[in-house]
Amino acid sequence: MSMTTEIPAKFGTNPGVPTGRRKPKRTPKGRQVDQDALTQVVELLGDLPRRRDLLIEHLHLLQDRYGHLKAAHLAALAFEMKLALTEVYEVATFYAHFDVVKEDEVAPPAVTVRVCDSLSCAMAGADKLMADLQASIGGEVRVIRAPCMGACHEAPVCAVGHVQVSHATAKSTAEAAHAHPHASAHPTESFEAYRADGGYTLLNACLSGARQRAELIKSVSDAGLRGLGGAGFPTGRKWSLVSAEPGPRLMAVNGDEGEPGTFKDRHYLGLHPHRFIEGMLIAAWVVEAREVYLYLRDEYPELRLMLLEELARIEAAGLSPHTKVYLRRGAGAYICGEESAMIESIEGKRGLPRNRPPYVAQVGLFGRPTLAQNIETLYWVRDIVERGAEWFTSFGRRDRKGFRSFSVSGRVKNPGVKLAPAGITMRELIDEYCGGMTDGHVFKGYLPGGASGGILPASMADIPLDFGTLEKYGSFVGSHAVVILSDHDDMKAVALNLMKFFEDESCGQCTPCRVGTEKAVKLMETGPWNVKLLDELSTAMRDASICGLGQAAPNPLTSVLKYFPEELTKPLGSW
Repeated sequence: MSMTTEIPAKFGTNPGVPTGRRKPKRTPKGRQVDQDALTQVVELLGDLPRRRDLLIEHLHLLQDRYGHLKAAHLAALAFEMKLALTEVYEVATFYAHFDVVKEDEVAPPAVTVRVCDSLSCAMAGADKLMADLQASIGGEVRVIRAPCMGACHEAPVCAVGHVQVSHATAKSTAEAAHAHPHASAHPTESFEAYRADGGYTLLNACLSGARQRAELIKSVSDAGLRGLGGAGFPTGRKWSLVSAEPGPRLMAVNGDEGEPGTFKDRHYLGLHPHRFIEGMLIAAWVVEAREVYLYLRDEYPELRLMLLEELARIEAAGLSPHTKVYLRRGAGAYICGEESAMIESIEGKRGLPRNRPPYVAQVGLFGRPTLAQNIETLYWVRDIVERGAEWFTSFGRRDRKGFRSFSVSGRVKNPGVKLAPAGITMRELIDEYCGGMTDGHVFKGYLPGGASGGILPASMADIPLDFGTLEKYGSFVGSHAVVILSDHDDMKAVALNLMKFFEDESCGQCTPCRVGTEKAVKLMETGPWNVKLLDELSTAMRDASICGLGQAAPNPLTSVLKYFPEELTKPLGSW
């Protein structure tokens, strides 16, 4: 019996007979790669690896060369890196410093001026500066707003391309925009000067076996050194936890200080970069991290160029035989200051925080146990080990031990990074380290820990400032980013400015943060504040958000509700 099935003639078994049904035309599916764009991408990447974790670095190369990211270049990059186009697009559109231009869109002007509108700059007249620039600046220049640039003590601040203009005016910014400046920097203390002053002696002692790992862990533990990026986790304990995990182990250094009001890492990197680098290499030796990834925010281009040169000197001098240091560049995302989001970004992905557990110390970078440390924490390692724990603990007030670096901005005469004893009060910090309040201003309130740390009134300026002292008041010191407020400042406007920052910087992964910050801004912008609804919304954000951004975003709002109730009935002010 034959099993052949006859096909009716209408389906075209005879090629010479019309079937009544047109055969579909064969065309390639998906976005096609433009050959010219592919040639440009290949030439730009040169001999660089095409690994997935280098996607953001390669996007930076395209952005720097062409001033934006063309659709054709993104398709070519995806083809060259053997990635799905959606993977490239989702990363390129996640970060604020990448300008993605679709095929039917006009490319942005040759020069972009970013005007910081975070709190300290807003207090210094950023809104007026923005309006003046938009009305007066000419040529191929685009003026847009931007979040904190880590120069709050020099407010208002603009960035012309990648070069910042401190104490910016419309005139100085326009002059810089038409001059097309380029970032460059040199360390205050050179490699040779640092070595002549005893630098890298401790590192060499570690590498030679003259020092033991347990000895260094004990030194930083006895000194009470804590993570100075905001969390305050004991450093010695972290080193022990990571060391106990099975190898190979890695290390990630967090240089993405995006908290409004914070600029201490920038200060120390520019002042004594090799003190930090030695601390980094010592920590890598302690936990036996075979690779170190230093993640630096894109707002510090001059420091990135300087670090590239200094790290090359270190490698040439044979001071890092135990590990390989890679410098990675952020792309304008505050969320990447959260350690798991930073690790996602280092891996070339969107900076979305991870759920815990597992913790980064167990499953971190590329799935390996990872030591995550802040720049300033590593900066103090050499001094603590060489001088002894007693030296560090001899500082402090009111039973607190050590010293803290406060980034101070706002209504004081002398803003900047202030190295002060742990446990100092805000009133003492203003009077002893900042020269008092700006003339004509009366102390009204302060942010003890940046945008996340809440707002406290001047009546609470005699509380010791340190880890664990402010939590019962709904506040915390975090990264010690201090913004001083005066009687010239409307607390509702302050809280709204901070909430808008969180709205812009939310990664969008979880609904309580993504939607909660947006709804809070709308409620805070219009009419008398609905205290009950705002309080309910704050509770939902705090309880249900995945990471610290959404959990801490309501802090400024709830601080105003709690400590400045007299301002709730006033109309919303501005600067």
